[in-house]
Amino acid sequence: MYENHFGLVEKPFSLIPDPDYLYLSSEHRAGLAMLEYGLLEQNGITVITGDVGAGKTTLVRYLLRNIDISQLTIGSITNTHRSYSDLMQWVASAYELPHEGRDRVSLYRDLQNFFIKEFSQGRRVVLVVDEAQNIDVDALEELRLLSNINADKDQLIQIILVGQPELLGILRKPELSQIAQRVSAEYHIKPLSSNETVQYVRHRIRVAGGSRYIFDIFAILAIYYFSGGVPRLINTLCDYALVHAYAEDKEVVDVGVALDVVAGKRIGGVQRLAESSADREHARLAVQKLTGVDLATVIEA
Repeated sequence: MYENHFGLVEKPFSLIPDPDYLYLSSEHRAGLAMLEYGLLEQNGITVITGDVGAGKTTLVRYLLRNIDISQLTIGSITNTHRSYSDLMQWVASAYELPHEGRDRVSLYRDLQNFFIKEFSQGRRVVLVVDEAQNIDVDALEELRLLSNINADKDQLIQIILVGQPELLGILRKPELSQIAQRVSAEYHIKPLSSNETVQYVRHRIRVAGGSRYIFDIFAILAIYYFSGGVPRLINTLCDYALVHAYAEDKEVVDVGVALDVVAGKRIGGVQRLAESSADREHARLAVQKLTGVDLATVIEA
């Protein structure tokens, strides 16, 4: 809709996880290093957590697209929920193994044979479980049983658990101590800082083929303030801001456009009650000093 107006080849702020647009902030770079360590060192279980929209899924997809997967057999489970009656069926489905109508013992044996076959052909099996905080204790215990399958010193399956912060609390439960002890690598991705948000917005604009200065600095600081530095929320506000600027025939998204977007959001995309931080307060004061706009009063409105 607005791509031609801003000289873009595609929308830069899609909510679909796209590794092409990954901005490696210090947090994402550290998370990526931990994921690489988990795979290369053949650790049993790697855990990556972060708030909703922190970029966890994008990071995993980036890793799997940029490493040599010729010796890896990768399966993934997404859209998890607590009503999973038998996680083994979903694991078998992830590797396109027959699973319908098969009991748990048969599925476990089939998976074990599959892992051994892949290992004999020089491939390691990797299972990625997204939104893992939604899986119940019994299902996580089933994952532990899978992680028990090994050949001498070699781990036949590596598991990557990706989830929201509550996953950490779940794994701390006493009844899950055995699976927690198998977590060899873990990292929690924090939101972007104000400086990283500026670089993030300009990075995505550049990847989409546009001028990195389509957003002025105060608009980005306002977007940081209201998004709390969460990438998905930044994307939502930036996309709406481009629509508004296009409708007003503006070449640059300024702070006024950003505030119009915030004022129009009533459902999601704005952290009106976000926790205060020194960096967030610094962004507010910078915008107030140079534009006369107090972002805190916009939240209260």
